[in-house]
Amino acid sequence: MQRLVSKVTRKGQITIPAEFRRRYKIAEGSYVELRDDDSRILVQPVPDLLDLAGADSGKYDPQRLKKELDRSRQKWR
Repeated sequence: MQRLVSKVTRKGQITIPAEFRRRYKIAEGSYVELRDDDSRILVQPVPDLLDLAGADSGKYDPQRLKKELDRSRQKWR
């Protein structure tokens, strides 16, 4: 296990080293989950839902599906 040190800023922010960002595909705007296990803080990337689409990945346009869902919801109001 590789360990790197990051300094905490006055606002409580830290920088995730570039090597880790590349390895775990953490880009600007990505979300990470922080967990407290009583003795340490664990940081884990939250996967983008589109990356988890599986066999249908790329088949559908998410914006179009959202519009269709919104249209369906309007019918039931």
